[in-house]
Formats: sequence, C-alpha cells, structure tokens
Amino acid sequence: MSQSVLLVQDLVYTYTKSQTVLSGITFDLISGDRVALMGATGSGKSTLLENIIGIKEPQAGKIVINNIHVEPQNLAQIRRFIGFGFQDVNDQLFMPTILEDITFGPRNYGVPKAVAIDKARELLAEFGLEAFAHRSAHELSGGQRRLVALATILALEPDILILDEPTTGLDPGWRRKLAQVLLNWQGKVVLIASHDLHWLGKVTQRALVLSEGKIVIDTKMQSLLKEPETLESFGLPFDW
Repeated sequence: MSQSVLLVQDLVYTYTKSQTVLSGITFDLISGDRVALMGATGSGKSTLLENIIGIKEPQAGKIVINNIHVEPQNLAQIRRFIGFGFQDVNDQLFMPTILEDITFGPRNYGVPKAVAIDKARELLAEFGLEAFAHRSAHELSGGQRRLVALATILALEPDILILDEPTTGLDPGWRRKLAQVLLNWQGKVVLIASHDLHWLGKVTQRALVLSEGKIVIDTKMQSLLKEPETLESFGLPFDW
C-alpha cells in the first residue's frame, strides 16, 4: 500500500458558529497523485488550501503531511515540503530582478549562492525565460510573471505543489506552457484549485469537488469531464 503524502481527515473550519466553511473534509493523497480541487466560487477551495499550509487553523479534524501533523509548532518544518502558489503572483515577486526572486528562498534556507543561481538559471531556461533573468517582474507579461512565481516555488524542491487558480489571466500559449512545466515536474503530489476545466483535464488525473463545505465527488478527472450535467449541478459548466 502506498504511503500517504497528504492526509486530511474530518476537517472542520468555521468563521463563526453560524458560518461553517468546511465540514468533515476527508481525503488522502499518495505519491504520484495529480489532483484538481474544484467547486463553485465560495465553496471553500482557497480556505481548504490555507488550512493545509497552516495559514488558517481548523476547529476539528487533522491534516498530516509526510507523517507530520500540521500544527503551529510544526509549520516551519512542514512548509519545507510544500510549494504554494497564491492566486496573485505579485505576492511572491518582490526582489529587484527575477533571478533574485528565484534564489531568495533557497538562499534563505542556507543554500550556497552559486548553487542557488545555477538552479535558478536552470529553471529560467526550462521556462524559456533566461533572457529576462536581470529584469524586474514588473517588466514581464502576466504569463511570464506566473511562470517566474512557479520557478520561485520549484527552486525550493518541494515534495508537494499546491496552486490556487494558476491559469488566471493566462492566454492559451501560456496555459500550455504552464501545463508542460507541471507535467515535467518530478515531485510527489500536485493539488490545483481551479475553475479551468479543460486545462485541468490535461494536467490532473483525479478530481475532488467541493460543494457547501463538503467533498461531494472524488473520482477520476476524465470520468468527471464526461458528465457535463454533474458539473453543471455544482456550478461548473464545462463549456464556459
């Protein structure tokens, strides 16, 4: 039996006693899983991701990553395992040049400067952005910034990659490039929250559907995409 990489069990998160956002969330991800987290706006996707990485703390249930419980005293250790991409990439890009953005995380963890720069240049070459190494993120297109933000995450060599609406604002060419990067990535688990159903069908194998704070579907992605009426019922019209 494959060992769990990310386990969420009976998770409950509430903003107030009368507003339960997540209720009894349970799923288990093993090495090799590429998973889409789907649901209409307001279904709790971002809140679930924020619980997983420890930005928010649940009222009940547990989250276990690489056999370590997600609890305040363990967050520094756990965040070494996770690469998290925010919806707004500008939250991740703040250095004078994108080369410095990509080397910032590894250098912060004690990686020698030369090693960090070599890794950054390798990623920029893979993403087709090596010519922009010494430019500011503000000089790049939205698609370029999105890939640079992903490079800042991958430079840390995480086990788990969690992305929140990664294709927002990307044209088809950049969506394809992002898909290629993710399909080539050699980490353990990918978890992507998105409404971009066609794109998710190319980069994920499993679908979790959230509705009213609960996981109502856990199935193969390609099977779900063949059920447009089911998707429509959960506010996910396939043709839009």
